[in-house]
Amino acid sequence: MGVGVGVGRHPRPTSSYTARVRDEHDHDDGDDGVAAFQQHRTMLLGVAYRLLGSFADAEDVVQESWLRWSTVDRTTIQAPHRFLMTVVTRLAIDRMRLAHRHRETHVGPWLPEPVRTDGGEPLGPAETAAQRETLSLAVLRLLQRLSVPERAVFVLREAFELPFEEIGEILGLGEAHARQLYRRGRSHLGEDRDRFAVDPGRHRDLVERFLVAARTGQRDVLEGLLARDVTFWNDSGGKVSAALRPVFGAERVSRLVIGTLAKNDAVDFRIVELNGQHGLLIRLGARWQVCSFEVHDGLITGVQWMADPDKLEQVTATDF
Repeated sequence: MGVGVGVGRHPRPTSSYTARVRDEHDHDDGDDGVAAFQQHRTMLLGVAYRLLGSFADAEDVVQESWLRWSTVDRTTIQAPHRFLMTVVTRLAIDRMRLAHRHRETHVGPWLPEPVRTDGGEPLGPAETAAQRETLSLAVLRLLQRLSVPERAVFVLREAFELPFEEIGEILGLGEAHARQLYRRGRSHLGEDRDRFAVDPGRHRDLVERFLVAARTGQRDVLEGLLARDVTFWNDSGGKVSAALRPVFGAERVSRLVIGTLAKNDAVDFRIVELNGQHGLLIRLGARWQVCSFEVHDGLITGVQWMADPDKLEQVTATDF
């Protein structure tokens, strides 16, 4: 998808996702507001989640958008898609500003909330490589570098292929300002974002090998799967004993992973799809945790370990 001037990592589809949504669903007859809203719900959840990095918060935003939709005079709305996307985006931005302040007091690293995507895709769109990347936990982590306006423009452009003029209208900005924010956001992400494009088969193979080495205590093998400068983040929200700072280096990370598993007699694993990529669902005694991976050049460059039970409700809703 060609995104912005001079950017062409992915060819832009001839018919964008948002254009197809307009063609298929912007025909609300003014009477069936529930059906019209449900037609757009997957898209709205996808917008809110990409902006917030929290599935629970995204659901709250979508619910609030429904309350506004249910009370508005829909005969005055020519394009339900545009109205709903604008409402959800602005509600999410308000929540993002609050979240930034709360995260200043977050105990330990803050990581995006993982979402199971192997039981059907709850977060649209995910049709192109670029759209799937904006769902990945690696990219969602990187998006924390951006300011609130930069992230909003980046998500609307990359995931929803909106023209800058429309992005500006949604955000209450001029087209030129929207373009500037997009360029600035891409600059802040730098080359790091391009590192996370990896073949799904190779990604799963690394996850399987990581699992075998970790559960059998083969530290040398595990260390060989990790990049020398690998980073390990553990988000417990202060609710579970965990490393409060990132851990760096293959030797230290391999020791930490094997040591964590060795402390628990009852350990069980399952390879699952998290945000469109394979990861591990882990049960340590009575506690559920999730391990996701950032991969580059055949090695694991980042390990996101989610231990905060409040961020695992969607992941663990399915039977283990």
